Formats: sequence, C-alpha cells, structure tokens
Amino acid sequence: MDKTQKWAYERRIRDLMEVLKENQFDTVYADNKDEARKIVMDMIPDGSTIAVGGSVTLNETGILDEIRDPRYKFIDRYNTKSFEEMLDKYREGYYADVFVSSTNAITMNAELVNIDCTGNRTSQIVFGPKKVIIVAGANKIVDTLQEGLARAKKIAPMNARRITHKTPCATDDCIKCSNCHTQARVCNVTSILTGCHYFPGRITVVLVAEELGY
Repeated sequence: MDKTQKWAYERRIRDLMEVLKENQFDTVYADNKDEARKIVMDMIPDGSTIAVGGSVTLNETGILDEIRDPRYKFIDRYNTKSFEEMLDKYREGYYADVFVSSTNAITMNAELVNIDCTGNRTSQIVFGPKKVIIVAGANKIVDTLQEGLARAKKIAPMNARRITHKTPCATDDCIKCSNCHTQARVCNVTSILTGCHYFPGRITVVLVAEELGY
C-alpha cells in the first residue's frame, strides 16, 4: 500500500470514529493488523470466556490463534463432531464474557451491516455477550446504508464458498445471489445496528488502516 492510500484510509477512519462515538460505540484506531491484534487481546482479561463469529479478518490478524491460548475459555465452534454440537456452541456464545467478530460493512453513519446464515453472529453482536469487539479493515467502510447492504450481499457468495455451503452462488458457474431457497442459504438474516445507546460502550469497533477480510 502506498503512502497516499494509507493516508486516505487513516483520514476516513478518523472521521468514522467521531460518528461511532456519537452513537455510543467505543472505537479504537489500529495502524495495521499486528497492532489490531495487540489492541484486541489487551482488552480481554485472562480467564474470559470468548466466543467468535466466523471471520476471515480474525484469521488474517492472528486474533483467532491468540484466543485459543489456554489462558482463555474459548467456546470453540470449529472443532465439533456434529452439526448439533456446533449449534450448541453457538448457543453457549450468548453467555460469553466477550464476543469477537468482524462486520460485513460499516457505514459513515456508524451503521454495522451484516448478512448471516444461522443468525448467531448477528444476534450475538446485538445482545447476549457482555462485551463485543468488532475488528474491521478500511475496505469494510462505505458511505451509505444502501452501499453497506450491497456490499454484504456481494460478498455472501465468497463466504458461502469459504464455509463450503452448497449454494448456487458459490459454484464455478455463478458468483452472484440468485435468492436461492436451499437449506444451505447464507442470507437468512440481515442486521443493521445503528447504535449502542441502551448499552453505551458495550461494542468496541477496532478500525484498521489496511484491507482485511472480504
């Protein structure tokens, strides 16, 4: 990334942070993915029970590897023997001390936009875990809600393919939504979170001045 692009990301993030604060989100700037990882892990006390939302960003930053450290109680949704056991892990997440995830898009009006399959990620961002940490690269920032919804829908086929869901949008022949009615559909839930006024500071948004995730 050249210096001009970096400057543009930094300026955009600084402007967004002001709007997030007005809407009662806590927010932190991170210069890069390594700084983001340190910021996130410094926010989580040893012994915390942690749940996560499915996220390429958490892998790319190394946050998911850090969360697996035995000093935390990780609700591991990834190592389960059956679909039912995985769903039970999702349910446990509502009682976590901390929920860590990314977001599909975040608007300059401080709206967090997400599309979800089961709804565990979207609903746990909204309510349940005591603390929520959202990590988002600058590529997730859009101007308007309409652009946020379009972005979330556009990347849904990539997420479907990543998690090996057999949906029409994830095949080699098509990479766009066909509004399918398959059980594997990943677009069952769309959420728009507009503020933390009832629980001020419950959600911290860590904005990273580089591109991360889809």
